[in-house]
Formats: sequence, structure tokens, C-alpha cells
Amino acid sequence: MPHDASAATRPIRTVAALGTAQTIAWASSYYLPALLAAPMARDLGVSTPTVFAAFSLALIVAAAIGPWSGHLIDRHGGRPVLLGTNLVFALGLVGLAFAHGAFGLFCAWFVIGLAMGSGLYEAAFAALVHLYRLEARNAITGITLIAGFASTVGWPLTALLEASLGWRGACLVWAALHLVGGLPLNASLPRALLHAAGANGGEAHSATTDDFTARRPRLTTALLALVFALTWFISTAMAAHLPRVVEAAGATLTMAVSVGALVGPAQVAGRLLEFGVLRHIHPLLSARLAALAHPVGVVALMAVGAPAAALFAILHGAGNGILTIAKGTLPLVFFGAQGYGARQGWMMVPARVAQALAPFLFGLAVDRWGAGALWMSGGLGSIAFVALLLLGRR
Repeated sequence: MPHDASAATRPIRTVAALGTAQTIAWASSYYLPALLAAPMARDLGVSTPTVFAAFSLALIVAAAIGPWSGHLIDRHGGRPVLLGTNLVFALGLVGLAFAHGAFGLFCAWFVIGLAMGSGLYEAAFAALVHLYRLEARNAITGITLIAGFASTVGWPLTALLEASLGWRGACLVWAALHLVGGLPLNASLPRALLHAAGANGGEAHSATTDDFTARRPRLTTALLALVFALTWFISTAMAAHLPRVVEAAGATLTMAVSVGALVGPAQVAGRLLEFGVLRHIHPLLSARLAALAHPVGVVALMAVGAPAAALFAILHGAGNGILTIAKGTLPLVFFGAQGYGARQGWMMVPARVAQALAPFLFGLAVDRWGAGALWMSGGLGSIAFVALLLLGRR
């Protein structure tokens, strides 16, 4: 396999293309139900929770397909896999546009789930690691900076399309964007490189891996999987319920909505912080700080009430932004680049399941305890912090 010099000399081009393609992928899948679930439900004659149940099915399918797609990227690079997902995304969105009834709805989201498991961040991270090996940290941060605006771009565009073309037309436009936008962007990615160290297993463990981790790789894998599952549960629960839980803590509805709007910019700010200051420190330390941000915000909100709502949203958003990057960099730090894609896929299976269950389970907690449900999310964040501390033992 020939060496593609452009991958080494022009990583900015690769990051720009992959980050833009990821923006399309996230906006047309993960962020789609927030605006289209209600009109879908009305038109298909099902309840809105049924639409979200179909979306949860997609997340479960994504969890199941993740290890397999990661293995393919390890063997062949990210370019062919990501190109394939653009076609599958388009197929699923077209199927959704022509769905009639619950059966068609679930079938379409099943297909979209196949694409999500092979075409979102985990696959993009694996593609970058396949290209840049242990130097992929900055590239991973770069694509999360670009794709961090997926909701900022996707929600207004989806709302505009739904208002002018209906929800079915919106799905068809997103399908077309995968073909005319995402497909050429992923096609522009460098072809796979030949790395001597990776070929002979010389990168099986990063130079930064400590003795504790080297002796106990299964425990390290389990701890990382636990951290990812807990933090994705918190992230998805807050995405679904943050304004509601802030209002339960004493904020007005207007304040709660305004506070919720701070999360997105805070996530981007956290990623900029990672790209600037925190990239000079060990990724494990930045992950610990990020994991602690949500519990600290919970304590502030529960102690002070509504006046601390903005601080809570900023801490949660910034921590979540950095943890998104940590999901890509920590496996690289502890295990190296060899077999990264498959290992990352297996580690993210519990996270995908937690993500699928989070809106329902945390919603039940809010119904029962109101703002007190935040002690649940804060406790989970604290467990993630402790797990990250254990990863640093020698």
C-alpha cells in the first residue's frame, strides 16, 4: 500500500473535509428527531414517544455495528467505510421520507442506525488514527470543533426545510446532502498509509502507557468503557432534559431556555481550550477535569438555585466538549494505534446503550424527584471521575 504524502503534509485539509462531513452526518441523524419527531408522529399516526423509540433502536443498532466497522477501518482505512456510510445514510433518510406507519418508521431508523454506527465520531476518530497514528490528537480535536456546530447549523436548516417542504421533504434534502456533500468530502480523504510500526505491532501500546495499564489491559478497557458510558448517559440526559431540570431548580421558563442555549457555545469553548492550553498536558488529566465539571455544576445549582443555572450549563457544556475528544484520545494513549478502530468500537457499545436509555430513565427521575434528579447525574459523573483516577495508578 503506497504512502500518501498528503496525509502527513496537509492534515488541515483532511480535518476540514472530515469535520464538514461529520457535521452533515450528525445533523441528519442524531439531531433530526428533536425537530421532526412531532410532525412525524402526527403524519404517521403514532405517538411522539414511538418516534423516539425508533431513534433509540438506531442507537442500539449503532452500538452493535460499531466494533465491526472499527475493524474494517483498522484493515482498510476510514475512506471506504465513511464513503459507504454516506450511501447508507441517504438510503435510510429516503426510507424515512417514504415511511407509512410504525413499521416503515422503525425500518428506516434501523438503516440509519447502521450508518450511525459506521459514520459518526468513533469511525472518524479511527480514520484519523489510521492516518496519523499517535499524532492524531490534534486532528481529533479539530473535527470535533467543526462538527460541534452540527446542531447550530442542522436545527435551523431542518426547521426551515420542514416549514417549506414538510418533514418528508426535509429528510429527502438531507439524503441529497449526503450524496452531493458528504460523499465527495469523504472521497477527498487520503488513502490508507503503510506504517511500519503499526504493521509489526510496534505500536501495540503507547509510550505514555503506565505499568498498571500495561499489566491489566482488560481492567483498563473496562474502566474506559465505564467512563464513556456514564458520560454519554449524562450528556444525552442533559440534551433531553436540561431546560426542564433547571426550571425545576427555580428558574423561570425563559431563563431555563436561555441557560440551555449556553451549552453549545460552552462545548465549543471547551474544545478550543483542549486545542490550545490542554493539549500540552496529558489527555488523562484533561479528561479528569472535564469529568468533574458536571458534578461541580450540580453542587453549585443545588446549593444556590437559579442564580447558578448559567454556571451549571457552562460547566456541563465545557466538560462535555472535552470528554468528546477524550473518547478518541484516551484509547489511543493507553493502547496505541494498532487495532484502535475495533477496540474503540467495543468500548463504545455500553456508551451507545446508555445513550439510548438516558432520555427515558432520566425523564423518570425528573418526574419523581424534580431538580433532585441532578444528584443522580452528578453522582454518575463522580463515578466517572474516580474511574479516571484509577486509570492513573501505578
